Amino acid sequence: MAVPENALRKREKVREFALGLPGAVEEFPWGESVAKVKGKVFVFLGVDDGSHPPGMTVKLTDEAVHAHALACPGAAPSGYGLGRAGWVRVPLEGEGVPAAELLCDWVEESYRATAPKRLTAELDGRRSPTIG
Repeated sequence: MAVPENALRKREKVREFALGLPGAVEEFPWGESVAKVKGKVFVFLGVDDGSHPPGMTVKLTDEAVHAHALACPGAAPSGYGLGRAGWVRVPLEGEGVPAAELLCDWVEESYRATAPKRLTAELDGRRSPTIG
């Protein structure tokens, strides 16, 4: 099954965003791409070989954001009991799928829920205007 080009582009934007966060690294446990910080996964990016529908899984702890993600067509609580901890699987293709920018916002929330405070402070520092 071929993965639609727009889903691959969206996945790559999300992947690049995730790996640009402080301390983020990419690993391939179970044969799928994940972004980790300090050894903890903050986004599952799946595979891009067409063996599974393109999607991502993030941890959303804010109730409103979590509900918004679950309202997306095809979105569902993650399996293996992770859904109870706020993990949501969101498809990257199909009608009504979120734009890459919103997906990146969700990746950032997942990162903030996972990363040490020192690294989230570094992220916040990147966004502050330089005084000088």
